[in-house]
Amino acid sequence: MTTSADRVDTRRRPVQSFSLLVGAVFLLVGVLGFIPGVTDHYEHLGFAGPGSDAELFGVFEVSVLHNLLHLLFGVLGVAAARAAGASRAFLVVGGFLYLLLWVYGSIIDVDSAVNFAPFNSADNLLHLGLGAGMILLAVLATALERSRGQYPGREQRGR
Repeated sequence: MTTSADRVDTRRRPVQSFSLLVGAVFLLVGVLGFIPGVTDHYEHLGFAGPGSDAELFGVFEVSVLHNLLHLLFGVLGVAAARAAGASRAFLVVGGFLYLLLWVYGSIIDVDSAVNFAPFNSADNLLHLGLGAGMILLAVLATALERSRGQYPGREQRGR
């Protein structure tokens, strides 16, 4: 006979839901970057670098590499959603990486070869928002989980 203490909680925790959502959005954006019409100037979609003049939604400069990175990041987010710790790491580390991309994109010359993805001003603002948003989602998830007793605090870990 199993008791309630023997049962494993199979419900998705908030951090896993956030990771899944962010991952799904990245997958969607990665796919949309390869669709003419959604991506303006699709015929100018280059593999990488500032020579790619294609723009997702007519705003965000994209390349094949940029789209592949979105797809990879999406797969990582969806895969991370299987475990709370991996989800938290995806949101925090991924958010930090996007903040680094924002800094990088803000200091480089967008017409130079170091603009590998490529980035434009709209991409830079989006990277700032994504980085901050992902980290805030990890913090929010932790707060929600603590309020529900799902995330062990120091007192529960035996300090």
